[in-house]
Amino acid sequence: MEIDLPLIWAALIAFAILAYVSLDGFDLGIGALFLLAPEKSGHRDIMMNSVAPIWDGNETWLVLGGGGLLAVFPLAYSVVLPALYMPIIAMLLGLIFRGVAFEFRWRVSRKNRVWWDWSFAFGSLLAAFAQGVCLGTLIQGIEIVDRSYAGGRLDWLTPFSILTGISLIFGYALLGATWLVMKTEGELQHMVRKYAVITGLITLGLVGVVSIATPFLDAEYHYRWFEGANLVYSIVVPFLMAGCAAVLFYGLKQKKDIRPFFAAHGIFLLCYIGIGISFYPRMIPPDLTIWQAAAPDKSLGFLLVGAAFLIPIILCYTAYSYWVFRGKVGENEGYH
Repeated sequence: MEIDLPLIWAALIAFAILAYVSLDGFDLGIGALFLLAPEKSGHRDIMMNSVAPIWDGNETWLVLGGGGLLAVFPLAYSVVLPALYMPIIAMLLGLIFRGVAFEFRWRVSRKNRVWWDWSFAFGSLLAAFAQGVCLGTLIQGIEIVDRSYAGGRLDWLTPFSILTGISLIFGYALLGATWLVMKTEGELQHMVRKYAVITGLITLGLVGVVSIATPFLDAEYHYRWFEGANLVYSIVVPFLMAGCAAVLFYGLKQKKDIRPFFAAHGIFLLCYIGIGISFYPRMIPPDLTIWQAAAPDKSLGFLLVGAAFLIPIILCYTAYSYWVFRGKVGENEGYH
């Protein structure tokens, strides 16, 4: 039996991206909500402390996804990079701003922390928006001629990509708010529970708008969702989404701590599955398939051996770090 190495690697890259969105999404969301907390309340310290021990480990999955794309799908990498050069640079700059703010915010006087607070918030918003723009551009499709990017420098800048960029900001803010509901107590928890309701409603509304607009971008999307056996997914997914939304809002109303966080991740997972259904078997819409973009099988097999050791190690230390830093975050605990 012949092993389909390109398909295995496509699944691994997809898993790495999902892990990054799920894990780094909520701390980017905390950055998006950061300036809404009163400066002198001490809430900002607690918000940052809730993710300080784990935020850099979460970004391991971004490195794995990007590095894996270069190694195992070099053609896709060579097309995506010039097509998305500006938003990718913006994302990296945003992540740098956020990382530097984590370190330097605690090294200055409280009076001067406002500059690093703005850096943390700005970096998080910029990174989230840029990631959403990249997603929107991929959904729209990238023009390829003779195995090279054939579009313009600003093809990524469209109303749809801006819509997906804004949608991801609110989606990450929802993840951040529900994470803080789970990790905090008292006045701050009461505040972020309200933010979770607001961002949840906006996120679901934007998901609906993006879902309605997507089939009109490409006839293939329309076929995959509304014709043949795939129609089953179009019927089931909205019901599952409604179920996640019900768990989210009912959990927030009943003042549950953990349930809203996992319900918000359920919404993201369903959106991700929808994107996967729309894309497969294409690596980059509209024309580049997984097998066309893949490196030679010998390279894929060699790299798969390394991934078989590396990915379980990443999963283990990620799980261990979350276990060690479980529970609520107090006012006098955290990153100093």
